[in-house]
Amino acid sequence: MAKSEQRHEVNFAPPRSFGTILKSRLKETLFPDDPFSEFKDETLPRRIKHGFQYFIPIFDWLPKYSLSMFKYDLLAGITIASLAIPQGISYAKLANIPAIIGLYSSFVPPLIYGVFGSSKHLAVGTVAACSLLIAQELQRVVNPAVDLQLYMRMVFTATFVSGVVQSLLGFLRLGILVDFLSHSTIVGFMGGTATLICLQQLKGMLGLQHFTQHTDVIHVIKAVVKNHKEMRWEPAVMGCIFLSFLQLTKFVKDKKPKLFWVSAISPMVVVVVGGVFAYFTRHNSHTIQVVGELKRGINPVSINLLIFDMKYFHACLKAGIITALIALVEGIAIGRSFAMKKNEQIDGNKEMIAFGFMNIVGSFTSCYLTTGPFSKTAVNFNAGCKTQMSNVVMAICMLLTLLFLAPLFSYTPLVALSAIIMSAMLGLIDYEKIYHLFKTDKFDFCICMTAFIGVAFISMDMGLILSVGLALVRALLYVARPSTIKLGRLPDSALYCDVEQYPSGTSVKGMLLLQLGSPIYFANANYIRERIARFVRDELASKSEGDGVHYLILELGGVTTIDITGVETLLEVRRNLEPKGIKIILVNPRLDVMEKLLLTNFVDKLGKESVFLSIQEAIEACKFSLKNEKIMV
Repeated sequence: MAKSEQRHEVNFAPPRSFGTILKSRLKETLFPDDPFSEFKDETLPRRIKHGFQYFIPIFDWLPKYSLSMFKYDLLAGITIASLAIPQGISYAKLANIPAIIGLYSSFVPPLIYGVFGSSKHLAVGTVAACSLLIAQELQRVVNPAVDLQLYMRMVFTATFVSGVVQSLLGFLRLGILVDFLSHSTIVGFMGGTATLICLQQLKGMLGLQHFTQHTDVIHVIKAVVKNHKEMRWEPAVMGCIFLSFLQLTKFVKDKKPKLFWVSAISPMVVVVVGGVFAYFTRHNSHTIQVVGELKRGINPVSINLLIFDMKYFHACLKAGIITALIALVEGIAIGRSFAMKKNEQIDGNKEMIAFGFMNIVGSFTSCYLTTGPFSKTAVNFNAGCKTQMSNVVMAICMLLTLLFLAPLFSYTPLVALSAIIMSAMLGLIDYEKIYHLFKTDKFDFCICMTAFIGVAFISMDMGLILSVGLALVRALLYVARPSTIKLGRLPDSALYCDVEQYPSGTSVKGMLLLQLGSPIYFANANYIRERIARFVRDELASKSEGDGVHYLILELGGVTTIDITGVETLLEVRRNLEPKGIKIILVNPRLDVMEKLLLTNFVDKLGKESVFLSIQEAIEACKFSLKNEKIMV
């Protein structure tokens, strides 16, 4: 008895109140990083000050800003502006909207992000995947070639919906929803989208006049074959030259990272050279197709153009929600990846609010969806940006372009834009990552390829849905079939490990040690009951006659919570084991589990003497009881 009395006392304190539990759960769900802990003990005025600095980051970094920082931000801002101009025009073409809208979208949103954004390195701009997705969803309802005005109203409305969704997710601290887009899904989705976009550029590269509105691979290939008589060698040759030049500059950047600016300005070089060539050959019979008229002037107000007629709004709603999630995943992931290189962190929920605000305001000022594209952010980072001021500098450069230089880009050849888009997309097909998934995790590889094939051969939204669905099936399998392992003692030690992983582990005479590794609730309770029964059956079958199992010790350290079904399952296990003379011992139940076991009177039925803090204490107590039983016999 002496040994059993020396064990550490288990905490059987009364369960916490509902309000206390609810507050704790909400805090862990919505504020896992506890962002306000740094100033909870400060005075009210300082709390208000820190609150403004937290929710509006410019109040935090601007008072500490210096001229030495501005020199770096100025260089970075001018560099990313040189990339934003050709990308803005190119991606507007992908979205089937006027090129000037692409330039507008690099003026207002960066200003908003400069105020509300928390990442020092993220550069704001339009992205190819969302541009194509918007076009794919909206042109099913309205053909931009037939009614461009109505189509533009739907684009602005979809952007507004995206902004509202992003803001709500940020305010409600629901960044967890974005986590359902796994890394494998994103790799496959981006690869499939890049493949689609590259094929779509065959229209510009081959000089085709007619093409398909569908985005899947089959329809695109059919359109190329059907309209092969329209192919022209002039844009094909020019496109190959431009594409080769762009790829060469990327190769130079990869080999010599300090020459990042070579790749950064190459799209602008292509636009300028192509524009000069198109200008001097504009009266030639072999004229190259160009962007067309670009008027001077800043963004006109478009809030009055938002459309909420349900005949059209359902398409805007669908496009807005999907692009909101894609833009959040891409922007936040990119921002975090570059922050990690500087041992910094960014708040994903604050980024959601910043993205939401810039898209809401953008929809009011003739802009379409923006986020943080990888290429522009990489250039911003390599250029040495210090703060969000680089986005402000870029916006000012775009303002000057809109006021004075926009007409100069009217002669930009469409084939040059196609080459720029194809060059950017080729870098998004991550062959090495896909191969790595195949070698390391076949299920993740299947999720990735489901997204890739679904996007490429069905549609972007269906590919995304199928991949997310497969990822959720995997998550449900983890939930419904949790880990339950048998523990054994390692030789010459007090460690108890999985006997499958460590075959040298030996069982303790008269006892079966099991470790449960997940919450116990309705989805997996029956499985856990059957696994325990099987372990007991196998253990009894392996014992010699007269040397049975007297105690089932359940290590519950990995069980984070339990519901009523789970409690009933443990009671059923106890009832089934009693006729066999086997008692249940619980080890290290966590707070939430212990509270539920106390509220349901399970501990009273089992006995408080059957609950221990450690496996070793439980084993010593069981040995002591077995010894006493033998003495009494």
